Amino acid sequence: MDIHNSHEIITNETTPLISARGSKKPRTPLPKLQIAILITLQLAEPIASTSIFPYINQLIRELDITGGDDAAVGYYAGIIYSLFFVGQALTVLKWARLSDRIGRKPVLVIGLSGTCISMLCFGLSTTFLGLVASRCLCGILNGNVVVMKTMVGELTDSTNMAQGFALIPIVWCIGGFIGPLMGGTFARPQDHWPVLFSGSFWRDYPYFLPCAVAACLPVLTLFMMTIFLEETLSTKRRPKSTSTTVSVSSSPDGEALVTNSMANMPLRSLLTRSVVIPIANYTMLSFLDMSFMVLLPLFFSTPTYLGGLGFDPATIGSWMALFGIVNGVLQALFFAKIVDWIGPKRLFCVSAWCYPLLVAMFPILSWILRARGEVDHVITFALLCFIGIEVAWDMGYGVIFMFITASAPTNNVLGTINGLGHTSAAVARAVGPALATSLFAASKKYNLLGGNAVYVILIMLAGGMGWLASQLPEEVQDKDE
Repeated sequence: MDIHNSHEIITNETTPLISARGSKKPRTPLPKLQIAILITLQLAEPIASTSIFPYINQLIRELDITGGDDAAVGYYAGIIYSLFFVGQALTVLKWARLSDRIGRKPVLVIGLSGTCISMLCFGLSTTFLGLVASRCLCGILNGNVVVMKTMVGELTDSTNMAQGFALIPIVWCIGGFIGPLMGGTFARPQDHWPVLFSGSFWRDYPYFLPCAVAACLPVLTLFMMTIFLEETLSTKRRPKSTSTTVSVSSSPDGEALVTNSMANMPLRSLLTRSVVIPIANYTMLSFLDMSFMVLLPLFFSTPTYLGGLGFDPATIGSWMALFGIVNGVLQALFFAKIVDWIGPKRLFCVSAWCYPLLVAMFPILSWILRARGEVDHVITFALLCFIGIEVAWDMGYGVIFMFITASAPTNNVLGTINGLGHTSAAVARAVGPALATSLFAASKKYNLLGGNAVYVILIMLAGGMGWLASQLPEEVQDKDE
């Protein structure tokens, strides 16, 4: 009896009052050089994607694709936006699985080259078919985003994952600042700087300059990546005497065998609930976000008599640049702190329920403009509130990347898991712009719900995302355990 009691006392005294699971590990420093190179590489895609936003609607009008029908511009703009993601959806999983076999860097080289070539082709296109072909080419050759997310996951651990993935939406915000500003500034250079751009080439290809400038960044980053970026796939790295954030097996042959077998696992075996739920949330997030992103410049450019703000390309570029830079700065300062404060799931739920407010701002802005009769300080204040809501919404990206990365059973299939997620997201991003802009055009043309039917439908879909968010696990699983 005494022995039993003494055993209980020893057990109780050696059991920690706070479980080890609740105690925080010391935070591992981020590998700054490698992360900085990845950030620079990732800038290429958002700049290339968003640089066309300020002028694409005007380009469609100038090519006379709609036959002078301003209300139909949205249909064609949506098709052009969507085709990039259609091409990406068809190939991104192949690129992801290929990166699990041959390494991350070779796939990045192909993606950067494809972005450069397709942007130059877009600037030289004078027909709708040319615009379509160049956007498809860009999507088909581009597996960069999924590979970069995989590399961030391999370069971080459970203690610094929030910091690492906070940088991904920040990069998109910076690209969302530079891209529209570049597109709005350099579009039709012969009108702004007639002395420098007076030749017939610039009259025939008035939107080539912003495309050429956007194509320069992939070329520069390609050289930087070749020299400085280290391979993160364990079987393709050069052996090092010092340890890195990515654990390496003591037996290279054994590790290669395990890696190859895991990399060739059938996809069906990876589709567990812990993988499917984060991917479903990422898909819905991408659909709703892309719908918003294409509606924003369309709403800005739509004439006031149709319920838009009637901005010109330069004004659209300036406002979208402001959206991007404010979003990026606030996420850089506060994302990781908010994740530590309220937890990843709560932050994602808050972000999800910000979307109805974000979409409701469109008819509110339209109503204010009709009431005021002009774009004045009230409209400006409402647009600034718009930006604040968008910042909260965009924080959902960093959180869902954490959940997806943590859901991978091993790092050897992390590329494939990210590929599955990005394939689903690419399909959503392909459907979102076409559906949103078509609903916008139909709402205005047929005056459905006073021209606001598109906003009502998106708000209803946001309710479905709110339910999906509630299905996420309470905590991000520690991938090191």
